[in-house]
Parts: sequence; structure tokens; C-alpha cells
Amino acid sequence: MIRFLLKGILHDRHRSLMPLIVITIGVALTVLGHAWIQGVMGEAYTMSAHFATGHLKVMTRAYADEQGQMPVDLALTGSSGLTERLAAEMPEIDWAPRIRFGGLIDFPDSAGETRAQGPVAGYAIDLLSPATREPGRFNLPEALLSGRMPRDAREALLTHDFAEKFAVQPGDPFTFFGSTMEGSLAFYNFTVAGTVRFGSEVLDHGAFIIDLTAGQQALAMQDAAGEILGFFRSGYFDARAAQRLTDRFNSSQPAGTDEFAPVMITMRDQEGMAQLMDYTNAIGSIMVLLFVVAMSVVLWNTGLIGGLRRHGEFGVRLALGEEKGHIYRSLIGEALLIGLIGSVTGTLLGLGLAWYLQVVGLDIGDAMKASSMMVPAVVRTQISATDFWIGFIPGLLSMTLGNALSGVRIYRRDTAQLFKELEA
Repeated sequence: MIRFLLKGILHDRHRSLMPLIVITIGVALTVLGHAWIQGVMGEAYTMSAHFATGHLKVMTRAYADEQGQMPVDLALTGSSGLTERLAAEMPEIDWAPRIRFGGLIDFPDSAGETRAQGPVAGYAIDLLSPATREPGRFNLPEALLSGRMPRDAREALLTHDFAEKFAVQPGDPFTFFGSTMEGSLAFYNFTVAGTVRFGSEVLDHGAFIIDLTAGQQALAMQDAAGEILGFFRSGYFDARAAQRLTDRFNSSQPAGTDEFAPVMITMRDQEGMAQLMDYTNAIGSIMVLLFVVAMSVVLWNTGLIGGLRRHGEFGVRLALGEEKGHIYRSLIGEALLIGLIGSVTGTLLGLGLAWYLQVVGLDIGDAMKASSMMVPAVVRTQISATDFWIGFIPGLLSMTLGNALSGVRIYRRDTAQLFKELEA
């Protein structure tokens, strides 16, 4: 039976060609749309985790209340010991102490006088340790546009746009002015080792990166860190596991009101990330649902029109003595075969397009220049297991429903009407 239906589909192009084209295009767009949404959200979350939130974060209670202001005076002391303790208690997490701070950079002229100044956001991370993973999280080797990576604590990386604005080249000296952990004036001399571009307007506007030991010296934070970030070794944020580890750590801390006691929070608990995650997940689900429903309606109409055009064929088959139920079942079988073929080809086409955009990406930097969100300038799709089956929902269901609805008219045909149609 299936072989017979397949031959009919292949030989009668008027019956199958248009539905196959519509199904293929609809399924491909459904797969591509879902992969696109997953990719955009995944890139934004990954970038936020690597640069700001981590999957877990340990800081003092007072720092947690004001972390948006990067208050170095509320930093963790004894950070090396605390990091070792965290690594021993939670080996599935990679821990990285950091210092985020703000200040002013002064660029001198040939005479040593101030030539230009600009405000910056500073990141002190582990750049020089042999086993450090921090340069990879900041994507520094790929983001490097000129110069080289720092080789000692006196060298720094500037964002390329910021360096171009002040006509700074690798090898040029500059002085950082800020505030120490004790609240006094901090100034420290650096040399530009290289310039980087992250692809995010928020970061590229003005930032510089130094080694953690240099940040501790410049800000008088010996064995201190503003925050200790934790990353799952799998690279992906696990909300349940993160919450379980957070509850375990916080319950082990002594009760009291010490504002400098360490506290752990998850990525969801930071800087409005919970609302952002819930909102984007809801928007993503709604967009996929609307897209699937819209394509289902289009394919439903295609199946309905195709079934209505075959009333004459159904009349002849009924006149030859074929049972109504058999005709109806064969109509549904044809719809399933057409839907299956279109869903397979559409899924392959959609996965191919999604793979291309996952590798090459799409540059939206011009559209994100005025954005304050930490979103990469080049966004990519992300192929997941769902993309291998989500296109079959509109591809199979809608075509089958359309033919099933139009096929109901088969049971409404009576003998008198049948002979009138044949006589005509």
C-alpha cells in the first residue's frame, strides 16, 4: 500500500509538488528560526557569564548589595585561601578570582605631560599563570587586533576602539588613576601590550585588562579579590546544580551580620539575570510557537485545497466500488508520506542553513551600537537536539489535518449526486 501511494505521489506532480515545496520551505524556516533564537540567547548568556556574572559568584555580603558599583573597598580578603577551599569542596567548578574596578587613564606626550585622558572599566584577571583559563573566557587570543598578549604584570590590553580614540599604539605607556581598597589615591604605570575588540559596544567603548597580581598591587589589595567567579567545567550553566551548591556553601557560613562574610549567588541571582532569562525564554518559546502555528495554517490550507481539487477522482473511485473508508485512509496515507518527505528535506535544508550561520555568523554590530546589553556583534545560530524534530510538527500534523478535513466530504457523497457529477 505504501509503495502504491509513493508511486502515485512521484508520478502525479500536480498532486504532490506544491505541497512538498511549501512543507520543505516551512519546515526549513521553523528549524532555522528555532536554532537562531537558541543561538542569540545562548551567546548573550555565555558572554555575560564569562565577563561579569560567572555561573557562580562568591563575594562579601556588602559587595553583593552594591556589586554594580564595583566597590573594591568591600572586597574579599584572603582570597587565595578561599579559592583553594572552594576548589577542594566543589571540584566540578573552576574558580577564578577577579577584580572589577573603574578609574581614569592618562596618556603622556613625549615630554611626559598629559596628552589625553579617558575613563575606563578595568578587569584584573589571571593572565600569566600557566594553567589559567581566563584568557580563553575573555576570548583574548581571537580578539587581539594589534600587539601581543601581556608577558608581565606591568603590561595591559586596551580595547581597540578606545586606543584608536586616543591614538595609542602597542608599546605606549599610560598611567592608571583610581581608588585603593583603603580609599586612598591609586596610580600605577602600565605599557600597552596590545589592543583587543570583543564585539560588544558595552566593552569596546572603554576597558582595559591587566593581570590579577598587577591589580592587587595597584589597588593595594594584597591577597584580596573583588569576587571569585565559578564556572561549570562543562561550560554550560546548570541552574539546579548551581542552586544546590549555593545553598550548601551559604549554610556552612556562620550566622551573623558580618558584612564582610563571604556569600555565594548563582548567575540567575545577579543583576536582573533571572528576569532576563525568564523573559527571553518566554519570548523565545512564544516566537517558536507562533512560527509553528503560522506554518501549520499555511500547510493546512495547502492540504485542504489539494483535497478539494480531487473530488472528481474520489467520485470515479466510489463509482468503481471502492469503499469510502479505504479512500479516506489512502488520502491520509498520502498526506503522511508527503509530510514525511517534506519534513525530512526541510529539516536537512534548515539544519544546513543553521550550520552555516553557526560557523560564519551574522554581523549585527551596526544595529547594536546604541545598546547597553552585553551582546556580541556577530551572532550565531545554535543547533540543538530539538532542531532535528521540531520541523516535523508543522510538516506532518498540518498536512494530515488538512487532508483529513477535506476528506470528510467523501463520506457525504450520495449516489444521486455522484451520477450527476459523472454525467457532467
